[in-house]
Amino acid sequence: MTKINDISTEERILNAAEQIFENKGMSGARMQEIADEAKINKSLLHYYYRSKQLLFEAVFKKAFNKLAPQISIVLDSDQSICEKIENFSNNYTSFMLKHPYLPNFILQELNRNPKFVNELISLGNFPNIKKFEMQIETAIAEGKIRPIAAEQLFINILALNIFPFIGAPLIKGFINASDKEYKEILKKRKTEVADFIIQSIKL
Repeated sequence: MTKINDISTEERILNAAEQIFENKGMSGARMQEIADEAKINKSLLHYYYRSKQLLFEAVFKKAFNKLAPQISIVLDSDQSICEKIENFSNNYTSFMLKHPYLPNFILQELNRNPKFVNELISLGNFPNIKKFEMQIETAIAEGKIRPIAAEQLFINILALNIFPFIGAPLIKGFINASDKEYKEILKKRKTEVADFIIQSIKL
């Protein structure tokens, strides 16, 4: 029973911290308001996490660990390049529609502490594009796609899928879209982005 309660308490702490950090960032968040949001006292919060930095890193890892598998599953699959592009766009957008805070949350921490990415890499579940690179080289050699560096193509895929979430407030202002209208636009990008990228590399 104690173990179950411990797990429940830590989950409440992480969920509460996630909300506070999302709204106020690392510098603006206070341990007391995180404790209040989790409905525990501050002493218990410090029992689990001795500092705000340690708590932030725990929340960040939890957030990143939700995203990394979505990328790795596609990159490591035996699908064709076009199928990978289609599935990446579809899976990423579907996932982010459920967790729209994640891109900004991850970007915020990487900008604040760039060296933290080294710790993420050391965890062993960091996405790897080696297989994707080999597929690109083979497809170019076989005349299936135009010459393009795999890392450039990967950056294009990431940028076109990530920016609509990171830049949502700005884009909604430019196109004069409500939250509901913008959500529908994002749903359409599941296929729009993939089609755009595939057409740009096909011969």
